[in-house]
Amino acid sequence: SPAQKLVFNRVNGKRPQVLLQQVSAPEECYTLAHEENVRFVYEAWQQVEQQLDGSRSGESACGPVQYIEKNPNPGLKNFVPIDLEEWWAQQFLAKIENCS
Repeated sequence: SPAQKLVFNRVNGKRPQVLLQQVSAPEECYTLAHEENVRFVYEAWQQVEQQLDGSRSGESACGPVQYIEKNPNPGLKNFVPIDLEEWWAQQFLAKIENCS
């Protein structure tokens, strides 16, 4: 079966303004400060995860403490966290399928 296509109707019969569209995706430009901040946060989080894993296995008596709610909210009883990596993968595949 053919792929479904989006149809955009004109509002009040008016023609939409013509916008120049780039054929290729714009390159993301990151500053040196941005890359440094991302690296800092990534490395700090890796240390926290290592310390958490160590405290779970009994290697360390002190370190980060994982928060566990004592009185869970009943409204969140059926809450299922989203797997962002899976979600991004689905978005990526959908974009590829729409382009072909």
